[in-house]
Formats: sequence, C-alpha cells, structure tokens
Amino acid sequence: MNDSERVAIAAHLHVALRRKTGRVTDTEWMASDTSYGQAMAQFALNHARSNQDAELERLALRFAASLPGAVAPAAAVAAVAADPVADPAAPGLLASAKRYVGGLR
Repeated sequence: MNDSERVAIAAHLHVALRRKTGRVTDTEWMASDTSYGQAMAQFALNHARSNQDAELERLALRFAASLPGAVAPAAAVAAVAADPVADPAAPGLLASAKRYVGGLR
C-alpha cells in the first residue's frame, strides 16, 4: 500500500475517533510513524470493542493492516476475536502515544 492510501485511511480513522471519542490525532504522524499508528489503531480497537462499534473496528483494522510490517487483515480480525479485552496499557502499545501527549503539554 502506498503512502497516500495510508494517509487517506488515517484521515478516516482520525475523523471517526474525533467524532466518537473526542480524541484528536495527528493524521500525518499516524500514517508515517508505525508505533504511533499502531497505538492509535489499538486505542480505536479497544474503544470499538467496549462500545460495540463495528464501523470504528473496521476502520481501525483497515488502518492497522496498512501499516508497514502489519499482520494480514484476516489474522488481525482473528486476533481481535481471540482477545476481546486487550490490555490498553500493554508495554509498547501506547508508549509512542504517551510520549506524543506528554510532548504537547
């Protein structure tokens, strides 16, 4: 997948996160920084699972699959089904996001 397609998917995820969670993301950084992108995809998946939001889950999985080194979409869907309550504070998942938020303050 090329960069412009990844940015477009990130923009869709950004809009959904803003509308559904109030979370503001950096679309360009989300598309270019794999760790931040994975953290935002994980955040979106956790929110989608806890609120049973199929649209947000679909966008998060699509974005996660577009990231370099991402697992295949079918494997990502199976992982979500196998682990319905993932720990959002798992090491490495939100480290980039925490650094980003901390840098804004």
